[in-house]
Amino acid sequence: MESFKDDGRGGNITVLFGGKVLVIDVDLAVDQRHPEKRRLDVVGVKTSYAATNDSANNNSNGSPYLDKFLAGSIQRFLSDVQDGDIPIDIVVAAKRAELILDQLRYLVLLDGLAAKKGGGGVKWFVDLDQLFPMLEGLAKEEAVVIATSLAQPNAPLDILLHRGHALPIPYLNCPSLSFLVYLSPAAYLSVLFQNRHSGNLNDPSQIPMDIDIALLRKYLMYHPKGATIATLVLSTHSGPQLFPAAMSLPSLTPKPIFPLALKGSELEHVFLEASTMLQAPADSSSPVQHYTWVLDFTAGGHQRGVIMSQSRMRDIETIVNPLGDMSTLQSIGILAYQPASWVSLLLNPENPLSSDKYIATYQSPGRMHPPLILRLTAPDEPGFIIQKVPVHSMKEVWGILEVVRDQCWLNETLLSCQWSAVMDAKSSDSPKETEATEEELDTILTGAMVPNRIPVNLYMPLHDPATDSIFASALETMSIVQMPSRRPRIVLTSPERPPMSGLVEISVVYDETKPRGICVEVNGAMGAEFNHHELEEVCRRGGTLGLPGRIWIKSQTS
Repeated sequence: MESFKDDGRGGNITVLFGGKVLVIDVDLAVDQRHPEKRRLDVVGVKTSYAATNDSANNNSNGSPYLDKFLAGSIQRFLSDVQDGDIPIDIVVAAKRAELILDQLRYLVLLDGLAAKKGGGGVKWFVDLDQLFPMLEGLAKEEAVVIATSLAQPNAPLDILLHRGHALPIPYLNCPSLSFLVYLSPAAYLSVLFQNRHSGNLNDPSQIPMDIDIALLRKYLMYHPKGATIATLVLSTHSGPQLFPAAMSLPSLTPKPIFPLALKGSELEHVFLEASTMLQAPADSSSPVQHYTWVLDFTAGGHQRGVIMSQSRMRDIETIVNPLGDMSTLQSIGILAYQPASWVSLLLNPENPLSSDKYIATYQSPGRMHPPLILRLTAPDEPGFIIQKVPVHSMKEVWGILEVVRDQCWLNETLLSCQWSAVMDAKSSDSPKETEATEEELDTILTGAMVPNRIPVNLYMPLHDPATDSIFASALETMSIVQMPSRRPRIVLTSPERPPMSGLVEISVVYDETKPRGICVEVNGAMGAEFNHHELEEVCRRGGTLGLPGRIWIKSQTS
């Protein structure tokens, strides 16, 4: 891509970037009111496309999404490097500059494909722009159904992500399409607080949700903790071609599902495929480069990825390549296999093999019940770090993002407490035992004694690991019959409140058919009266691991 500079009238500057198909005009205004501190600001960015013989619908007009995206990206860089009230942070400025270069490199990649004979022409630039209105329409339909069911004008964003599908956000940090997959309760409450104090009013033409989309974009731009984002990008790699579209088979899993918008199942958009490859010269030993659409969970390599359990990686394998084997993906950076349990990988990433037992203390914010001592034994299920997943169509994208969303719910629920690895099996958190008095025995028998702590055991029911082996033979692990849907579940068990004996079992299930996307089941708790909707709301707000304490409070003494 070549660049040209034109000093226009009034001291303004126009910079033109010209590719084979894509042309970018950047208009800059020079503020000379203070000659010693002249300042550049972006007036506007205009993209256009050169006509190509391979485009069925040649359109010289560029993308308004891309125009706004590039203008914002360049303006943020200029604001960082120019003198102002805040000292210049050269590290931040350098990162901004590198980000702009990455964005231009990606556009050059698309420009090269668009210029190829028989390669699709400007479709490489406009295909996702044409797809976004359909995805936005699906999100609107799901949001309306949720808002109506809750008798609210707008759908809460966290419930929309729980019950609906990932929220499409074009041109977030890359000139492509991103998806907001999951927001932790803490992240949702943080952006909700910002939204309520911003004074922004939701545009009626936008998705009817309780967070302004412009504020949400600004919030997600900096990759906040607790937000899981996937970006659909075209990637190049050498070696054998991964899962060509010709190998796509009917899905053997029930995902994706569309309980809120049945029309979503009809959205069968297939992404453009590069029919030709960048061949190395005849006298070169360079490997052949292939093009593959991937869902990137690493923010362009700046983040680690999403920790996944083996069984859910098996679900993704079934969506992407039902009759294949994903073990080859490790060599090209699609995923990273870890020998430790996925729970250890999540809770103790620095040393996941050191222990498989973990302990945490949950304190009631209002000191309404004794501290909960949570104990967790990591399941015997290896972990993966999902980084990039090859895809061919929106159906595959929806299915993969549903699996990742389920895993994110488990991950963020566990991360709501600070866990410590139990290094010595003989060690105990319990205080030294002392001789009980008659008064203490009487209070225990009558149920009047308040314990110093409440022990709680936590576990996630495993699916059959024999049939979920991700590196097993396809014929050994696959069935012609579609696999049943497996909803993630967390089970907490604690003692009954004295004088009752026995255990209370609380099961929290991720269920997109419920009003809040969560179902709470309680077994035991004799004499306790509670509202399931209240418990589900507690889980929605991030209090899942504190449910045993709430049940303990409501338990009646006899």
